[in-house]
Amino acid sequence: MADTIQPIKRKELFGHPVGLYVLFFTEMWERFSYYGMRAILVLYLVTATTESNPGLGWTNLEALKLYGWYTMLVYVASIPGGIIADRVLGQKKAVIVGAILLVIGHSILAIEELWAFYTGLGFIISGVGMLKPNISTMVGGLYPKGDIRRDKGFTIFYIGINIGAFLSSLIVGYVGEVYGWHYGFGLAGICMLLGLVQFLYGQKHLQGVGDYLGKSENEEDRESLKRPLTKIEKDRVIVLILSFLMVIVFFGAFEQAGGLMNIFAKDNTNRMLMGWEVPASWFQSVNAFFIITLGAVVANFWANRKLKGKEASSLFKMIMGLMIMGIGFLFMTAATAQFHESGSAAMYWLILAYLFHTVGELSLSPVSLSFVTKLAPAKYASLMMGLYFATTGLGNKVAGLLGESASQFGEYKVFTGIALFCILFGLLIWVFLKKLKALTHGAEDDERKIAN
Repeated sequence: MADTIQPIKRKELFGHPVGLYVLFFTEMWERFSYYGMRAILVLYLVTATTESNPGLGWTNLEALKLYGWYTMLVYVASIPGGIIADRVLGQKKAVIVGAILLVIGHSILAIEELWAFYTGLGFIISGVGMLKPNISTMVGGLYPKGDIRRDKGFTIFYIGINIGAFLSSLIVGYVGEVYGWHYGFGLAGICMLLGLVQFLYGQKHLQGVGDYLGKSENEEDRESLKRPLTKIEKDRVIVLILSFLMVIVFFGAFEQAGGLMNIFAKDNTNRMLMGWEVPASWFQSVNAFFIITLGAVVANFWANRKLKGKEASSLFKMIMGLMIMGIGFLFMTAATAQFHESGSAAMYWLILAYLFHTVGELSLSPVSLSFVTKLAPAKYASLMMGLYFATTGLGNKVAGLLGESASQFGEYKVFTGIALFCILFGLLIWVFLKKLKALTHGAEDDERKIAN
């Protein structure tokens, strides 16, 4: 007979568990460090060694190849990170280990030696692999089954990610470009340390979340590690894996932001604003700015649509997100056409592209995180989240390959091809929406506001 365990009554702030904001700020600082480093990575690689702020002097093709491999490995490492959490540490301890590895990695990058560059990247890959899937799974653990607040909670969490991304692109990007690339890398390490300290301080608000199931007080939790998956659980795993195809396509396109779109902003865009040249790395903050300002709007739109009984399943949101993001690349097609005609593209094309990319991202990315926590079997919770992030990593690798192909096909064909493929792929998945929803076995039925 299973133990009878009373649910933990959680203190709330703005209608959500306080623990959400502990995870919010931890992830904010982690993403500050990661996106800050990402904003200057390609620029550091392609800057000539003879410049006053010297880089490594790589070609664009060489830089995009490393960018693709690095961003893929960062997220593929989430698979072993998830397995370690599920089988050994639990999510909470895995997050702590990951944060420590990240502090070490970013700090090593501050050393101006080639060995330090590769070593630092290795530590960051390992750190993100331990932290990323497990802190995201912990967000879902704050909400009981059927709580409609879960998707909103993930959107709030996602806003934290993008506050970090927004600030880091401005601050780390500026420090790196103006004062020195390695000062920017070092600043990212200091901010990751703040995230670790904040997470440790907030443990009282995370009671019962992210602990290792093998040591749970609930017998049912302990037994879940030993019993085989049920038919319903297997079907839900299948639909999760199928949904990951959309994730790969989405991030294969979306991650042009740090690669090809970053280079387009640097080389082909008129960045003069009232006599001052806007740093190319600052465009990395536009997406984050829109997420911060539009996140709640998009989340409320989908929640209200759900409460009115209209189609608002996670799968439908993801389809819409993919197609909207694809439409955004048509603005990059226009930017490239203007560049070929006049020799430079206006900044507003990039702004419009990032606006549509953001609305698409808000409809897909935080929703897919929440979807994983709704459908994943308890004993594979972190592993399935790890697989989700691994698919984003594969998307990053695809993004690198697409960016590299621009040297052969040109930006116009690449941007237009991305737009058309995303729209058509979204329409294809839409055709099978009803069958895919059946495989969830009602996991999202009867969602409502559940009182604490």
